[in-house]
Amino acid sequence: MRRIFDVLVALGLMLILAPLFLFVVLGVRLTSAGPVLFRTRRVGKNSRLFTMYKFRTMRIDTPQVATHLLKEPTQFLTPFGAFLRRASLDELPQLINVLHGEMSLVGPRPALFNQDDLVALRTARGVDALTPGITGWAQVNGRDELQILEKMKLDEWYMRNRSFWLDLKIIGMTVFKVIRKEGVAH
Repeated sequence: MRRIFDVLVALGLMLILAPLFLFVVLGVRLTSAGPVLFRTRRVGKNSRLFTMYKFRTMRIDTPQVATHLLKEPTQFLTPFGAFLRRASLDELPQLINVLHGEMSLVGPRPALFNQDDLVALRTARGVDALTPGITGWAQVNGRDELQILEKMKLDEWYMRNRSFWLDLKIIGMTVFKVIRKEGVAH
């Protein structure tokens, strides 16, 4: 049931948001050199690596580490990238990952391939058995402001309590937080 819901919503959103996708593609292309899509290796279900897509918000010479680990992350943002991040529009291409089955609409956010501490915690607590999501319980309860242990506790709570209704609540909370631009550090 969850997979059918994910596919139907992802397809619907891609159709409805097609003009927005076009606007973002043009904005990225016209304001910075490099590809429109940023591909990053992420840790998915059962700790398998997959390629996650985002609209590119950073310069092409940015180190591939979590943004919070950069000394001055804003120095790497493209002119249009700052807007994309504040509006969370950079995440839209992850709908492709949902269609591929690598991600769900709701689940723990996928760790970067080099976030060994987070991957180890998720594996030890069984959270790695979940399909990662575009949004999740940790996302709507702190997002960029959370430390890894706090994020892990929220992911673990979600794993124990997940349901279709909780997912709908998280999606609703996500829309609200994106509109209010809450929890975005850079």
